Amino acid sequence: MVKTTNNINCLVKIFLETQNQCIKEIKENSLDINEIIKILISARKNKKNIFTMGNGGSGSTASHFVSDLLKTMIIKNENRFKAISLVDNIPVILAWSNDVSFDHIFIEQLKNHLEKGDIVIAFSGSGKSKNVVDALRFAKKKGAKCIGFTGKQGGYFNKVCDITYKVPSNDMLTIESQHMTICHCIASAIRNLGSPMFHYD
Repeated sequence: MVKTTNNINCLVKIFLETQNQCIKEIKENSLDINEIIKILISARKNKKNIFTMGNGGSGSTASHFVSDLLKTMIIKNENRFKAISLVDNIPVILAWSNDVSFDHIFIEQLKNHLEKGDIVIAFSGSGKSKNVVDALRFAKKKGAKCIGFTGKQGGYFNKVCDITYKVPSNDMLTIESQHMTICHCIASAIRNLGSPMFHYD
């Protein structure tokens, strides 16, 4: 039992140290994060729609980020963000998956809503998820600005996205953890650039 406890302690410390090292590298390469914040603020000012998407853990990040855009980032005397998570309407996702293909679950939703100048944000640890990449390509052709959060080598995001932020890691758990950290970094920055309507006690 002592050996098991020691192993657990060691594994926990290794994981946390990995996150610390990754954040250190992110801090040294934050210019793209600054640019993403500027794009989002411009979208808010011009009342453009923001769409998010991703699979699995990346899907939960896409949903969480929209939650923050719609409430956490409400700023006094500023427009509210207009944001839609393409992962949240389960009946629509199931319908497209069942009747056509899982590869179409995001692109078909964009066909209903997307307008020129809108923002599409994609989360994918590999940057290779077909349903996400196809939706990004569609969005690009329609004149949307595409932002990709990924890791590893960036996959297809490098070619299709206007900005691709690659977490400096090949470990999926670290990539997904840091995507959420960056999203909260963005939320915090936008809140502190104005007077947020909601505070956390």
